[in-house]
Amino acid sequence: MNTLSSYFNLRSGEEDKAEVLKNVIANTSFRGSKIWILACAIIIASIGLNVNSTAVIIGAMLISPLMGPIVGAGFGLGTQDSSLLRKSLKNLAIATGVSLLVSGLYFFVSPFKDPQSELLARSAPNIYDVLIAFF
Repeated sequence: MNTLSSYFNLRSGEEDKAEVLKNVIANTSFRGSKIWILACAIIIASIGLNVNSTAVIIGAMLISPLMGPIVGAGFGLGTQDSSLLRKSLKNLAIATGVSLLVSGLYFFVSPFKDPQSELLARSAPNIYDVLIAFF
């Protein structure tokens, strides 16, 4: 029984809290190369939407550096660290602005004007999409 409980012990393998906080704060910042990586990921995702390729869209999500500010906001909210939460939300707003600007420019100059099913599927969210995003 003791061996079985060791598999489900939440404290087993726990990281140092100060080290985790340091890593979260370091990854929350959204400057320099992260903005360029995001811009490239947005262009890749936009091309994936144009050519109707789910794999390309998922690939763009994998290289996107958006998880830093998202994790920072969640960590700041969970630990009630208002300065980390504010910094994360500010960087998330910057990332959102860059994403909208780059995707807007891409679709403005793109020769593909007919919306594909991948693009149309993301323009009418339902309750399941909200639940997936929430969890």
